Amino acid sequence: MGAVLVQMDNGCLLRLEGTVDIASAAEFKTLLLQALAVGRDVAVSLEAASYLDVTAVQLLWAADREARSQGIRVTLSGGCPEIVRRSLAQAGMADLPLLNN
Repeated sequence: MGAVLVQMDNGCLLRLEGTVDIASAAEFKTLLLQALAVGRDVAVSLEAASYLDVTAVQLLWAADREARSQGIRVTLSGGCPEIVRRSLAQAGMADLPLLNN
């Protein structure tokens, strides 16, 4: 997984690339926590992601839930590749709030 966290004036952008799975879960979780710690909206870019396993989906769901409890919005920046949408559907998370903002 390649991931980059960019802090901007109005929030953070977390860009994910390639496969995001159990092997990269710790790194992904750390970046999500760093983004939430800023206390501003978080945008997640999945455009360069090729696969998210259930671990990655759970981390996104948990980050979205925690952000909402803090009054922070987590949104999708750009589109979501069809292969990632299928991964989400297979994990039963096609209605992840992040994808429907």
